[in-house]
Amino acid sequence: MKFTRSGGLLGEVTVPGDKSISHRSVMFGSIAKGTTEIRRYLQGADCLSTISCFQKMGVDIENRGDRVLVRGKGLKGLSCPDTALDCGNSGTTMRLMSGILAAQNFTAVLTGDASIQKRPMNRIIEPLSLMGARIKSLDGSGCAPLEIAGGPLEGIRYTSKVASAQVKSAVLLAGLYAHGQTAVTEPCLSRNHSEIMLKHFGADVRTEGTCAIISPAEELYGNLVNVPGDISSAAYFICAGLMVPNSQILIKNVGINPTRAGILKVCRDMGGQVELLNRDISSGEPAADILVRSSSLHGTVIEGDLIPTLIDELPMIAAMACFAEGKTVIRDAAELKVKESNRIEVMVQNLSAMGADVEAAEDGMVIHGGRPLHGAVIDSALDHRIAMTFAVTGLCAEGETQVMGAECVNISYPDFYRDLRRIMTAGPSFSS
Repeated sequence: MKFTRSGGLLGEVTVPGDKSISHRSVMFGSIAKGTTEIRRYLQGADCLSTISCFQKMGVDIENRGDRVLVRGKGLKGLSCPDTALDCGNSGTTMRLMSGILAAQNFTAVLTGDASIQKRPMNRIIEPLSLMGARIKSLDGSGCAPLEIAGGPLEGIRYTSKVASAQVKSAVLLAGLYAHGQTAVTEPCLSRNHSEIMLKHFGADVRTEGTCAIISPAEELYGNLVNVPGDISSAAYFICAGLMVPNSQILIKNVGINPTRAGILKVCRDMGGQVELLNRDISSGEPAADILVRSSSLHGTVIEGDLIPTLIDELPMIAAMACFAEGKTVIRDAAELKVKESNRIEVMVQNLSAMGADVEAAEDGMVIHGGRPLHGAVIDSALDHRIAMTFAVTGLCAEGETQVMGAECVNISYPDFYRDLRRIMTAGPSFSS
């Protein structure tokens, strides 16, 4: 896919449903009693992997596109799959499902694509094993494929080394089945979609600071889930609206859960014009329309407790920082190394190819903004967030930017390029 400088972006965008919430709605609905109706379920490859895995375990899931119906089988109703459960590229599917499978009465194997087989799974193997789970990495690498032989579990008090919603959620889901309470304490608060939705489905879960506590459940109960737009998908339009001159974009119905909305703070800290309109709340999750306008940006420091609230948005923020005056520092973000790609390495490599002044750090990046960027050939590393980041960056650079592997956006946002084209005021600035 090739991109050139845009004359401006103007209009409204409705981004797909939140990926994290979509995953959880099918998982929790599958182990609940009764039917769960999910509206605005994300139809990206990762979330379709979650549907497929639970269908292989006997759950009746009807995907109508605009809504998904999950006819749950109860906490102990899943069936032994005939084949390995293929999680595709989805770390959320693999890690959260491990917590559920640890308590079932059968053995299952979880696998996925080449990328997922390089991502660290010891971070869930350790706490689940402490609960009594029989879970192992089949090749001994600490990565997938994983074999999980379900059985009885004991509640634990676990202190996580990283602020990770996937680790926390895996332990909490196992805690639904455990004997006694289960508690997970994090170094700082990660996204709390699991806690919100588990409570929505009838679980006894509460939080005390950075500690989430769950009691074993007799049953969960199917419910209606309205999925707000994914702020991680909205991030590309938020930043595009600030970066591209002569732009004004309204992004409709975006989830603004405080554990996810760090990008809004960063954009404002950098001088961005960002306004929230029509605030609402549904299924426990706050949402709003986000209005952004072209802005004169300046550098900032992004660190500490803010990092878990915008970890997936950091590639786009790093690119935006190239168009800001002064220095932007990103630190405490070593987690970027173990995403779909090593996002520190890939971002520094590609931004440097476009002429940016950017340095890699052990746990982040330093970007010296204000230098004009030029087009380049970009290796997306088949990472959807890298591909979308450089699609937007290409609209602000001189010459032509070519993104290799651009189709990988299907993982989270299949219609991204269509939506981007639709708000261009001077016609399409890119081609396939």
